[in-house]
This record gives sequence, structure tokens and C-alpha cells, in this order.
Amino acid sequence: MTTVVLADDEALLRKAMAALLPMEGDIVVLAEAENGEQAVAATLEHRPDVLVIDLEMPTLDGLGAVAEIRRALPGQVVLMLTRHARPGVLRKALKLGVQGFVSKSADPAHITSVIAALHSGRRWIDPDVSALAVADDCPLTDREVDVLRATSEGYSVADIARQLHLADGTVRNYLSNAMQKTQTKTRHEAARYAREHDWL
Repeated sequence: MTTVVLADDEALLRKAMAALLPMEGDIVVLAEAENGEQAVAATLEHRPDVLVIDLEMPTLDGLGAVAEIRRALPGQVVLMLTRHARPGVLRKALKLGVQGFVSKSADPAHITSVIAALHSGRRWIDPDVSALAVADDCPLTDREVDVLRATSEGYSVADIARQLHLADGTVRNYLSNAMQKTQTKTRHEAARYAREHDWL
């Protein structure tokens, strides 16, 4: 038997998966969560073999939830469900150690087989998801992405420098490079441009 926690804010989809997955394979659904914070709490409480989590959820998205869970349970196996497999998001998820990606439109039998594969120690990325990940046209470095993300959240240069343990001048250099690459006039325009292109 493979135990899972299901986290998805779409109640209909979550309930359907909770009903269908045990019918497709030896799966026991220990708990359901409808947002990221509930996903963290349920995973830490139940310690499932596999956490099946939606990428986009309220209060805390799938990536934020996985980051929190990883701090407490570094070995937690995670299957991420996604509709919009943006390259930047996939990169972040892989850095967090997410073992599997499946499209939310996948057949329950397929999701069940991927859960079994992850539980046995393998990795899985659906071909349509990986194709989008490979088509990565982001010219920004990881550090440039970091400073633009902080900029888009409203932090000042001094705040960003403190957060990232960098000198103010170094942050300004990264922002200047990012503005050149995005051909924008201000750091806020650069952050907006990067977000619109799914680079953050």
C-alpha cells in the first residue's frame, strides 16, 4: 500500500482523485488539503509515502508548501500536478527536489502509476511538461532572477541586499544587468517583464 496526502484547491478534482486513485491501485488517501498551509500541516502530521500537490493554490502555492515541508522532512517524496508548466517554475521545483510532474488533465490510472514509480524511488516528468521546461528562453542568471523577484514583492535595494546577503552595489549591478537584458528603464519594469515571461 502507498499512502498519500492530496493537496488541491479545486474541490471537485481533489474529491475525484481521492475516490479514483484507490480504485486504480494500492493507494490509501490519508488526508486532503485545499491550500498550501493545510498541505504542510497534513504532510507533517501524516508523513505520507507521496505528497500529491497542485502547483497553484491559495495562501501558499505548491512550491512554497514543498519548501516548508522539505525543511522538516527532507526526504518527502512529492508529485506535483500542474496545468501551466512554466520553465522558471519547473526549475525551482527541481531545485526543491520534486521527484515527479504530471499534468492535471492526466488519467487517474496514469497518476496512480506515477505515484507507484515515485514510491519505488524513481522520478517522472510527463513528456508535455518536460517539453515546456526545455523550451527555456530566460536570459537572466539565478541571482538576477532573485533580485527581480524581491523587487516585484516591493522590497528596496537595501532590503534585497539584506535578504540575499549581498552588498547594495552588487544588487544594483544585478538589477542593471536585468534591465539591460529585458530592455526596460526601471527595475520595476524589468520585474514586470520577467514575470510576464514566466521567468520568475
